[in-house]
Amino acid sequence: MAGWIPNILAPFLPRARELHADRAHDSNPFRTALAERGISACIPGRKNRKQPIHYDKARYKQRYRVEIMFGRLKDWRRIATRYDRCAENFFGAITLAAIVSFWLKQ
Repeated sequence: MAGWIPNILAPFLPRARELHADRAHDSNPFRTALAERGISACIPGRKNRKQPIHYDKARYKQRYRVEIMFGRLKDWRRIATRYDRCAENFFGAITLAAIVSFWLKQ
């Protein structure tokens, strides 16, 4: 049953060299789909795995930067509620919010 997940997600996976994800994305079919596309997975194994998965802990710890940026973007009501229907306008609002958030942080 779990084999259908990578088939659905495969067209939507980005062109990337590596993927950082949390334990919720730890599944053998998902890892196989990533490997077939040439993407190295930096995903810690679930605690109940019989064979532990090895991953780069230093690279995994850098994931917090992306999560912090998403948290800052959600502070903007326009982005959190998706006021803009047009994708270009929504992307412009995200870009503006990211620039202002970065500028205010320095």
